[in-house]
Amino acid sequence: MVMEKTNSLAGQLLVAMPSMLDPNFHQTVTYICEHSDSGALGIVINRPMNMDISEVLMQLSLEPCKKDHLHQPVLQGGPVQSERGFVLHESSHNWDSTTEVSHSIYVTTSQDILSDVAAGNGPGRMLMALGYAGWEAGQLEHEIRQNAWLTVPASPNLVFDTPFQDRWQAAAKSIGINPASLSLYAGNA
Repeated sequence: MVMEKTNSLAGQLLVAMPSMLDPNFHQTVTYICEHSDSGALGIVINRPMNMDISEVLMQLSLEPCKKDHLHQPVLQGGPVQSERGFVLHESSHNWDSTTEVSHSIYVTTSQDILSDVAAGNGPGRMLMALGYAGWEAGQLEHEIRQNAWLTVPASPNLVFDTPFQDRWQAAAKSIGINPASLSLYAGNA
């Protein structure tokens, strides 16, 4: 049996369609970090938590010497492994466990990046998230065929600069779609 090769969505955004009623993903924008025939992993980038980066640094006994990023909210990156941290960033500095997702966005899962953030040597633009969204082999492709998600090219401005509350609409509008005009009902033609 020949398996169909998955076209990777790594480096793309998934915009939840209005019909997405799962409370973990309703009106979310998810940055896809990995996507292959084995499954996918993404970070929700528009769900700020009631915690900021300074609190995470304090929990890790890291004393910040600079104010950069300290009051930036930590994001609820998804429902899987909510204690696991991810940092999306622009710098190509080679921290441990850094993966280049696209030509300008990287993901790091090791604590050394947070030591550098505390020391004032971290990336210029970054997001920190706890947890991730995960899909088994073929699951994401099935959900896309069922019209659960719009796929949108990611841009650093959408990922890092757009206010959290505006990301869902801004991501859809980046491909010319007004989310208010989308149907609440999924279907196939």
